[in-house]
Amino acid sequence: MFERVVLNPLLTAELIAKYEHFFVPQSFAAKTILLDEGQIAEKVYWIKKGCVRVWINHQGSDVTFQFFLENSLVASMESFWKGIPSQITIETIEACDLLVADKKDIKTLIDGSLDIPVFRDLFIEALFDRTFDYMQHSLSFIKLTPEQRYLKLLAERPELVQRIAQHYLASYLGISKVHLSRIKSKLALK
Repeated sequence: MFERVVLNPLLTAELIAKYEHFFVPQSFAAKTILLDEGQIAEKVYWIKKGCVRVWINHQGSDVTFQFFLENSLVASMESFWKGIPSQITIETIEACDLLVADKKDIKTLIDGSLDIPVFRDLFIEALFDRTFDYMQHSLSFIKLTPEQRYLKLLAERPELVQRIAQHYLASYLGISKVHLSRIKSKLALK
């Protein structure tokens, strides 16, 4: 499970094994809703295989906010921590093998690991990475044109462009499928 975590030489197999049992393996078909907007999040998901998207309903249309691939943790964190209705929907867009942990187990894991500097640092790093990603995506709508957003996505996350359906990518970029198709055609001519 903790492939990225295992790369940290300060963590021992014994330390990882101590917490790994909190995560239960489950498989989900593509297009499975893991959490609906308005529900209270009681689980977090570690992606072993597959792709998950986070989206919101805006005036009757779904707007993709983020994609998560292998070795990522996904949850509606605000809902999970505060016990309030989720503002997002979490959905698999590929068949997924996930490791699922519930709230009480995550609380136990955090309570037992924050005094371990390497775990604490990994936890803080994950929170900052997520915040940074969300901020960069939000700012891109102010600073960049749709074409620039696509080029940035292509440069920074080419695996998304290869794996994810065009209508989801267009939604993530804040444009229509037709507009995305035009951008791709224009770039192909250069």
